[in-house]
Amino acid sequence: MVDHPTASWDAMQDGKVFYRRQQVYNVSNKLPRLDDFIVAGCKYGGPLALMRDTSKMVVIARGTAPVLSRSQIQLYSPAGESLLILSWDQGKVIKFGWTSDERLVLLNEEGVYRVYDLQGDYQQYTLGGEATELGVIDAHIYDNGLVAMIGNLTLLEVKGWEGGKPLALANPGLHEPPSSWTIIPPDFTISRHVEVLLSVDSTIYVVDNLENIDQRISRGPFTHLAASPNGKSLALLSYTGLLWVVSTDFQRSLAEFNTKEVLGVGGPIRQVQWCANDAVIVSWDGLVLLVGPFGDTLQYFYSGSTIVVTELDGVRVIGPDVCDFIQKVPASTLSIFRPGSTSPSATLYDAWENFSKRSPKADESIRSIRPDLATAVDECIDAAGQEWEPKWQRRLLNAAKFGRSFLDLYNPSDFVSMGQALKVLNAVRAWDIGIPITYSQYNYTSSLHLVNRLTSRNLHLLALRISTYLSLKPDAVLKHWACVKIARSKPSTAGTGRDVELQGDDEVCRSIVEKFSRLGGGSVSYADIAKKAWEVGRLDLATKLLDHEQHASDQVPLLLNMKEDRLALIKAVDSGYTDLVYHVLLHLHKRLPLGNFFRLLEDGGERLAPATRLLQVYAREQNREMLRDFYYSDDRRVESATLLLEEAANMTDQNAKITAIKAAQKFFSEDKDRAFEAKMVDENARLLVLQQQLEKDAEGRINFFGLSVNETIRTCLINGMSKKADNAKDAFKVPDKRFWYIKLYALTSIRDFEGLDAFARSRRSPIGYEVFVRHLIERGHLKEAATFVPRCDSHKRVDLYVDCGDWRAAGKECKERGDKAKMEQLRKNCPNSLVARELDQLAAGMK
Repeated sequence: MVDHPTASWDAMQDGKVFYRRQQVYNVSNKLPRLDDFIVAGCKYGGPLALMRDTSKMVVIARGTAPVLSRSQIQLYSPAGESLLILSWDQGKVIKFGWTSDERLVLLNEEGVYRVYDLQGDYQQYTLGGEATELGVIDAHIYDNGLVAMIGNLTLLEVKGWEGGKPLALANPGLHEPPSSWTIIPPDFTISRHVEVLLSVDSTIYVVDNLENIDQRISRGPFTHLAASPNGKSLALLSYTGLLWVVSTDFQRSLAEFNTKEVLGVGGPIRQVQWCANDAVIVSWDGLVLLVGPFGDTLQYFYSGSTIVVTELDGVRVIGPDVCDFIQKVPASTLSIFRPGSTSPSATLYDAWENFSKRSPKADESIRSIRPDLATAVDECIDAAGQEWEPKWQRRLLNAAKFGRSFLDLYNPSDFVSMGQALKVLNAVRAWDIGIPITYSQYNYTSSLHLVNRLTSRNLHLLALRISTYLSLKPDAVLKHWACVKIARSKPSTAGTGRDVELQGDDEVCRSIVEKFSRLGGGSVSYADIAKKAWEVGRLDLATKLLDHEQHASDQVPLLLNMKEDRLALIKAVDSGYTDLVYHVLLHLHKRLPLGNFFRLLEDGGERLAPATRLLQVYAREQNREMLRDFYYSDDRRVESATLLLEEAANMTDQNAKITAIKAAQKFFSEDKDRAFEAKMVDENARLLVLQQQLEKDAEGRINFFGLSVNETIRTCLINGMSKKADNAKDAFKVPDKRFWYIKLYALTSIRDFEGLDAFARSRRSPIGYEVFVRHLIERGHLKEAATFVPRCDSHKRVDLYVDCGDWRAAGKECKERGDKAKMEQLRKNCPNSLVARELDQLAAGMK
């Protein structure tokens, strides 16, 4: 028989408020004597952590639980089942507590703290050099961080559990440790920063990251401080035994109670905790006292020491024999089951009971609450969630279902969700699972959080069934299962010496892949699982798992960490992501010896050809030294020579430029198919050497370096260095025609017409003399151009004289040749009458 819900109720405030104590588990003979241990309980129905209290003697007797050594911490479920024993080897533990995701944090006196999961794996961090040097004297750990008090009585805060840098809070100005202190987490403060409350002498200091405020009260000092779960209220217990409940801004006094007036208690007060946000729990050995808002009290007796764990909707009390949950009776439950209640929900429940008994009173009851029937249905659904016994859950849901049948329009989603939630909650509350989470806590933390808690306990099957039942993705469960399977499976060996092989990797990989395919874990990252395999030394298994990873961006980084360099590069190339290929190339170039790096690319053949091309593109723009080494390693002489020429083109130092060009010539000369390029580059080097000498002869006044052969000769001629120009002509076998053109243009540009005439007379021109005339005309030197006309062909002289503007000379040329037709043409085209008259005179003298 299951007791009626009201059987565990106790009234307060003249029957206006009720609290109930429900036995969750029987833990008789499962837990050691709690008063011999320091205990930390995890919220939301989480486990307990027990560590020997080294200040107390431990009595060892037959039939008792094994005694932990000083360096061990044991974890128990609320049902009293042992979960794990941790070994601690890092000195004296100052504080330990739980995170929001059920990880245990242990902090030692040197500022080193570890974050353990329920598998015993941990990450280790430190509070920094100052904490190590001065030591840690106390700390408080909350869901998402900790606050530590170090040797100089200042405070350090750590946010999160990723090893972040500790932040110093405002200096409280203490001269001795406070008599007690507590914290309000940042989620429940106005400033959104953690607040520390310190009991100093008779007052309270409130310290945050910016300031230290003295609240200027005179009721202290206080032996216990406890903040409510919502951070709005504070319970303070003074040395005189007065319990004072006040708002955290110390503006409103909420309750006072003298604990000295409690009869039948002995020994000191062990704990002061909150029961949700409504009442305060004061515990002694064997007694738990609940103090309500107006000083009313309820007493709960136990057979020995207890541990009290505050929850957001009540308080969990673990004694020698039982694990209880004490809470204020929820409003919906009170509305239905309160003796004499006439609320619509109570009437609906009575109507369902009458209907079950086939009584006609059911219809009369439904008619009486017809306007409020929807509200009554909602209250029955909510009350079902507040009950622990499945019998009363079903009865209340049946009552809600009965009422819903009389409603025309009603959304059944709340009813369905509640049924699903209760099925899940009943499953995890079982003693062998040991998570006594309430419906309110379940809603606050989410179903995904509960699945993760089951996963961390290796309860993968239940976690997977709950995920499927609630339509949650099973990825996290499958990933954790695969990592655990890899860690627990041990490969066997076959063969000896160099032929030794690890067996079992194929089986493990196949089972993981099949499980994922069957259960819908297609979006699980195989790279994360492969990383676990690599961490436990299963390199072949990690490689096999990575073959199933769909995203190359996840595959490649792990392959690089595993030093599977060639495979990482192949995966990056196959992915087609240029940035990923560059990432692998630069990583390998940094880590590998240069020869091994280039050999890796060369041995890759066509498979790694895209990577080789990308390396060349990158190196050409960012790291030419690497490109030079690559060409040299790959015996690419032509590319090496071309690279040297490109670099020489941008050099400013003459000697370095000549050296680079000579080196390029050497590379070309080593390739029999590049004889022409070798010759051209050699001539370029000789030209630069000549130009360097010319600049030296000119004492640096004239710039020759970098000019072409033609420009070099022209510059010599312009600057009166005719012999040097002739030497350059001979050295580089400049053809006579080109040389005459160069000298013609050079002497014309400096208006050295005497020199030009002497040059023309020096020998027969290989380019003729019409070129002289035409160039001088283009440059506007008509008079000088006319002097070269007589040396031109006779049939062109008349036109050349006309082009020079010498009509008289043109006429004389016609007269000498006896060309009357040409003379007549000149007569018609002459520019003025004076020229025409002269031409007429010349024409008259012609026979």
